[in-house]
Amino acid sequence: MKHRFLNFYCILLTLAIAFIAISSCNVKKEPEFVIRASLLVGEEHTWFKAFQYFEKIIEERSDGRIQIQSYHSEQLAKEIEAIRLIQSGVIDMTTTSSLLSNWTEIMTFCEMPFLLENQNQVANLINGPLGKRINKEMLDKTGLRPLGYFLAGARHLTSNRPIKHPDDLNGLILRVPNVPSFVTAWEALGAKTTPMAYSEVFTSLQQGTIDAQENPLALIKVTGFYEVQKYVNLTGHVISWTYPVIGEKQFQAFPDDLKKIFLEAAKDMQAYERQLFLENERKIKEELEALGMTFIAVDNKAFIEKCGAAIFNTLSPEMQEIYKTIKPSHANN
Repeated sequence: MKHRFLNFYCILLTLAIAFIAISSCNVKKEPEFVIRASLLVGEEHTWFKAFQYFEKIIEERSDGRIQIQSYHSEQLAKEIEAIRLIQSGVIDMTTTSSLLSNWTEIMTFCEMPFLLENQNQVANLINGPLGKRINKEMLDKTGLRPLGYFLAGARHLTSNRPIKHPDDLNGLILRVPNVPSFVTAWEALGAKTTPMAYSEVFTSLQQGTIDAQENPLALIKVTGFYEVQKYVNLTGHVISWTYPVIGEKQFQAFPDDLKKIFLEAAKDMQAYERQLFLENERKIKEELEALGMTFIAVDNKAFIEKCGAAIFNTLSPEMQEIYKTIKPSHANN
């Protein structure tokens, strides 16, 4: 009897130990690093979806040591505020590009109106000497480490009246991002510009505070601008991209093994976003037309000629020399 009780006790003890072991395996480890990312785009945009993919693969590859929390639609902060919050260590990541020209002039080339004409030229710029300098100055002068780049497509003007020629812009109140080259270009073209945070644009259009805005087609769709704007005027004035970035201080806090994992996952995030972007670009125009928007062909030559040397003349002598390497037609300005 005593032996039976002892055997039964041993079985219970073994089962208890096994249960504790299994339970402890199921307990999720607390991450060593929680990275918060603030994005200006909505949850249906390819940039946000790419960050969601990044969250998944970084948690898997780091064995839970890094956790990324992504917030869409400027929930944490507006873009310029997000940059400052990263610099002060309050949050960790965002996407940004020409807005950084408020910190360093070289960033003006990221989304300069009427500078580039297609995605091949974007790739050549990013992968060439100018792109390398942009990366270096982003790191040195803003404290942000670029992690590749996301495509955005051409920026077009939306409005509630057709805009075919720069003369049609007279009296139009246009929202632009807080980027000096955008203000310069559109004022030279005849619009009244109002720099404004992206998250405020829809309400401002709805209330009539502004008449028009300009953005890539994907942002026009996911933000619902088709509800408050009738026309997409195909100005194609900027071939756009953005950089996913992390604060350099935050990145340097990772041990070497996690730095490697993080950078490799970021490369895969870029490839994933590229695939989503190309799939989306093939159908976005038809989707916006189905939602009631009308596409207007514009006199692109007239826009380029009226903008003229307005942007070039605002650049420092050093930046003007760089500009001439991209647009030789300005060599005699």
